[in-house]
Amino acid sequence: MSPVSSPAKRPAPWLWLVLLLLGSITITVAWLLAALATGTQAGWMAVVAALEAAWMLRLGAFRAGSGRVILTLLATLIIAVAANWAIAATYIGGPMGLAPWESALRMGPHLAWTLLSLANGVAEAVWLGIALVVGWYAAR
Repeated sequence: MSPVSSPAKRPAPWLWLVLLLLGSITITVAWLLAALATGTQAGWMAVVAALEAAWMLRLGAFRAGSGRVILTLLATLIIAVAANWAIAATYIGGPMGLAPWESALRMGPHLAWTLLSLANGVAEAVWLGIALVVGWYAAR
């Protein structure tokens, strides 16, 4: 008697999106915590974000190609913006007694841009550039 093999199940077509969203939220919070723990912008976390985005898309069975590369790079940029926004909101809202999410919702784009341009320098731009290259390579 031969063993009966069942056909392999294909993952749901939207699984990659769920994994990418969950991973992006998680890495944004991790970036915020790393920045608060070190007292810096933690620009090196951009590389971690790029690797995480590429990994989540692979894990969610998103097919290889330019689509996965573009999504990885876009997710990396969005994570970087969200993390920096959260860092600025935490530093500005904390002394006023606001939780980070309350402060983030009240902070306007002009104030966020001013704070982020003051806090981020050449090192953070270099880390973001490295992250985009790493993300491109990991998502291929």
